[in-house]
Amino acid sequence: MATPFLKWAGGKAKLAQAVLDRFPRDFGAYHEPFLGGGAVFFRFGDVHPGSQARINDQNETLAETYRVLRDQTDTLLDRLRSLSDHYLGEDAAGRAAFYYAVRASEPADPAGRAARLIFLNRTCYNGLHRINRSGRFNVPHGRYLRPRILDEDNLRACAAALASADVSSLDFGAACTAAAPGDAVYLDPPYFPLSTTSRFTAYTANGFGWPEQERLAAVFRDLTRRGVFALLSNSAHPAISALYESFEVEEVPMSRAINSRGDRRDSIPELLVSNANVLAGQLPNPS
Repeated sequence: MATPFLKWAGGKAKLAQAVLDRFPRDFGAYHEPFLGGGAVFFRFGDVHPGSQARINDQNETLAETYRVLRDQTDTLLDRLRSLSDHYLGEDAAGRAAFYYAVRASEPADPAGRAARLIFLNRTCYNGLHRINRSGRFNVPHGRYLRPRILDEDNLRACAAALASADVSSLDFGAACTAAAPGDAVYLDPPYFPLSTTSRFTAYTANGFGWPEQERLAAVFRDLTRRGVFALLSNSAHPAISALYESFEVEEVPMSRAINSRGDRRDSIPELLVSNANVLAGQLPNPS
């Protein structure tokens, strides 16, 4: 079974099956406009092998990495093997110097860029992926003793899962236009912060603020009007609940995946929002 090959803030490895359990028994294509680390997609591929999937992330480097893994698997593995051998062969000072050299590099080819992203993700501080306003990755070096830069078996499994998937890098609204009646969409946006100190939404240079949350709710309503099943996850904040008051809103426990201290990765509630009630005719279609 393929599992996410990237560490990703807000990853859904622990929630993936619960998400898919809330999907209808039968549906057309699977759509995921905020792919991130792909935990739900890879779980979907295990449950529904070979099914049609359209996956998307506005982070073009991330989307390109998925395409490279799908289409240039052996080339990507060779690049990662070279990076891994060099890095693991250095002492602590040499590893740091090599990390920052790779971070500053700008590979000209897709396989080089994909290998760079995976290498940085496996060796940076706490597995963060953070982009500054100039569009540059700016996370410092981590201190892992034996980071697994090349996990060949899992990368090949992920490549196999991606074989039947279309991968795009569009705005989430544009990605959702491809969903047809009877399809299913899972929306996992950057979460609305629960406090002023938890505003980690810098997965792209443009960020994801409240106007984007409101636009996402409008897209959710549009999918419903078009007869597309939609399931959304977000933080358990009253403002988010209010955006989806016409739909099924459920709180589920979820542990925090990104924190430098393990004792602070406690369980907090998150929201799962489904339009199944409206599609079943229990409530009028929201305007």
